[in-house]
Amino acid sequence: MTLTLYAAPGACSRVPMMTLEEAGADYEVKLVRFMKGEHKRPDYLAMHPAGKVPLLLTDDGPVTQNVAIARYLATRFDGLLPKATTPYADAQITADLAFCADTVHPVVTRIRMPMFMADGEDAMASVRAKAMDAMTPLAQLIDTRLGKGKWWYGDAWSVMDAYVYWIWFRITGAGFSGADIPHWAAHAQAMEARPAIQRALSKDASLQATLEAEGLAPKFK
Repeated sequence: MTLTLYAAPGACSRVPMMTLEEAGADYEVKLVRFMKGEHKRPDYLAMHPAGKVPLLLTDDGPVTQNVAIARYLATRFDGLLPKATTPYADAQITADLAFCADTVHPVVTRIRMPMFMADGEDAMASVRAKAMDAMTPLAQLIDTRLGKGKWWYGDAWSVMDAYVYWIWFRITGAGFSGADIPHWAAHAQAMEARPAIQRALSKDASLQATLEAEGLAPKFK
């Protein structure tokens, strides 16, 4: 199987990158240089009309959106998501992934990149502050879930662990305190101890280094 992941450093493309490393997949990473507008080129938009990352190019065709990529990879590699035995159980797995993608991720964007939501320092500060407030109950929910076992689904690692770890990285890196969410903090430490995650983080850091060397690293945090 030929797999190519189009990614940008720090972005949510890190989720499938960690997943591919955990799967032991043979894949190629291609850096998308947003500051050069590579995400708006016709050839890229033909694969991902929204002009975002991640994009996973497969033998079957391009797969976009983290929920879809996770479900796709779980059909190709064992151990990435629980095996659902009923339609309801399958729906619950999709709901978990969608919780990250549709409920939490938009709040992360407002914390990290309020300039995409508002103009002017005061307006951006207001967007960010409201997003920090909105993240608090979501963080408590995630912390409670992770307090029930080492991983999201108990003893078994899954793509959900990659997604919530990426969220942790984004929000704590933007000043959200982890003091009141100890189970999530412990989860992040456990993730960083995994060799596959270390490999993914190294690849992501290499992408960042490339952008910095080319003078194309974003200025915002």
